[in-house]
Amino acid sequence: MGTVKCVGILTSGGDAPGMNAAIRAVTRAAIYNGLRVKGIYRGYRGLITGEIIEFKSQNVSNIIQLGGTILKTARCKEFTTPEGRQTAYETMQKEGIDALVVIGGDGSLTGARIFAQEHNVPCIGLPGTIDNDLYGTDTTIGYDTALNTILEAVDKIRDTATSHDRLFFVEVMGRDAGFLALNGAIASGAEAAIIPEFSTEVDQLEEFIKNGFRKTKNSSIVIVAESELTGGAMHYAERVKNEYPGYDVRVTILGHLQRGGSPSAHDRILASRLGAAAIDAIMEDQRNVMIGIENDEIVYVPFTKAIKNDKPIKKELVNVLRELSI
Repeated sequence: MGTVKCVGILTSGGDAPGMNAAIRAVTRAAIYNGLRVKGIYRGYRGLITGEIIEFKSQNVSNIIQLGGTILKTARCKEFTTPEGRQTAYETMQKEGIDALVVIGGDGSLTGARIFAQEHNVPCIGLPGTIDNDLYGTDTTIGYDTALNTILEAVDKIRDTATSHDRLFFVEVMGRDAGFLALNGAIASGAEAAIIPEFSTEVDQLEEFIKNGFRKTKNSSIVIVAESELTGGAMHYAERVKNEYPGYDVRVTILGHLQRGGSPSAHDRILASRLGAAAIDAIMEDQRNVMIGIENDEIVYVPFTKAIKNDKPIKKELVNVLRELSI
C-alpha cells in the first residue's frame, strides 16, 4: 500500500444526488481498512485555504439520504494555476494527507490529474455528475436521480399540455451530452429529444415536425438538452413560432431542480460501491484513475481516458424513441 495512512476527500464542481452516499462510503471503508480520513470543505478551494477536519464514522451518519454534499462544493480559479496547486500541496503535507479522493465531473477530474502529475500525489476520482458524460463508466453518481426528477416534471407538464393542445419544449441539463434528454424522452413518452450529439447531422426540429408531430396527437412534448450546439429550448420555440405559426408553443426550463433531491436507491448503491472501491484502489497502490462501473463490475479508468474520450450516445436509443413516438 506504500505510505498512505490518511486519505483526504472532497467534492468539486456541480453537486449531484448521491455525493453524500459516496462521502460516507469512502470514509467508512477507509476507517475499516485502518486509514485516517479528512474531509476537505468547498472542493479545491478548501484544499488551498485549509478548510479541513478529521472525519470519524459518526461524521457521516444519517447522510446517505441527503441530496447535495455535506462537504460543500465551489469553483476555484486559484487551483487552475501552478501557484494555487502548490499551496494545495503544502496544505496536504501540513494536514498529513497522503492520498486524495475527488468526487466530481470532468473538470474536477482534470484538476486531479494535473495535481497528481505535478506533485506525485495518489488521486482517485469518483464520477459524480448528473450529466453522465464521463467515458469508461456506464453511469455516474446522480444521473439516475436527475433522470427521475425530469420524469416527474414531464409527467406533470404533459397534463397541462394535453389540456390546452400545446407543444411544449422542456429544457434539461447535460451541457454537451444528451443522455438526460434522450433517456428522459424515452422514459416520459415524449415525442422527440433534441440533443447536441446530432445537432450537426440533421435539422432535428424539421425532422420532428415532419415525422414526430402527428395530427392524431393533440399535444406534444420535446425534450431539449441545454447546449450551445442545440441553442436550448427557447431557440426551438422561437423557430416554431416563426416557421410553424399554427402551433401553440410553451417552454419549461427545469434548471437546477434537476440537481437536488434525495438520491434514488440506484444512486445510493452506486455511490456506496464506488466509494468503497476507491479505498480498495488506494490499498492496491492505484493512482490517477477514476472508479467506474461497466456491466455491473467495478473498473479502473485512467484519468486521461475518462476525461479526453467522448462518451457515445447509443444510436439504438434514438431509434427506439423515433419508433415509439408515432
